[in-house]
Amino acid sequence: MATLPTRPIRIAPSLLSADFANLGGAIREAEAAGVQGFHLDVMDGHFVPNISFGPALVAAVRRRTRLPLDIHLMVERPERFLEPFRRAGGTRFTFHVEATSEPVELARSIRALGGEAGAALRPETPIARVGPWIREVDALLVMTVNPGFSGQKFLPEGLAKIREARAVSDRAGGRVDIGVDGGITPETGRDAARAGGTFFVCGNAAFEGGEIAANLARLRQAIRQGVEERHALP
Repeated sequence: MATLPTRPIRIAPSLLSADFANLGGAIREAEAAGVQGFHLDVMDGHFVPNISFGPALVAAVRRRTRLPLDIHLMVERPERFLEPFRRAGGTRFTFHVEATSEPVELARSIRALGGEAGAALRPETPIARVGPWIREVDALLVMTVNPGFSGQKFLPEGLAKIREARAVSDRAGGRVDIGVDGGITPETGRDAARAGGTFFVCGNAAFEGGEIAANLARLRQAIRQGVEERHALP
């Protein structure tokens, strides 16, 4: 039996939870603590009931780090936002499958701009929605909270979706990142890693109390433990 490729484990703090009065400092401290990128939630007040970052803020973040910037497009008609956020310095663009009727075309448009393509699913959206075209994306992002606001608690039913997403990716060759976004703490991060997650979006767990390095160290240790437990499964 062929060995599937191993995706590197990535931790990307969500800047929606950072101290906006010291955003540059938070970015520097998280980068020094060894994160693999940053997650930026783009919300339009329509697809979700909140409004957040635009291209100008992404460009400001890009001036302060060379790490990958994951742009989470929680917006209607996500195709409108690809070029502005790519010019601003975005690296991966994750659209919601609920927001488009042409996911394959959208993923190909992202790649044509030189970005990585990701597909996100609300908690109620089944993994089966992406099964037929999973090879078109670089990542699946399993939402383990209802999108729109930071600080929500992890929905435990998300673990079954992470396992299913991992299985779908493995059947397609195993190269697709399985992201987990929402309520990630050391405890839920360990569970999500054990279920097959490879990319972890952390908000409050990274920035709470301003102890960014210590927070990320605890989170990284827990996720590594979950990965080890997954590899030990029969």
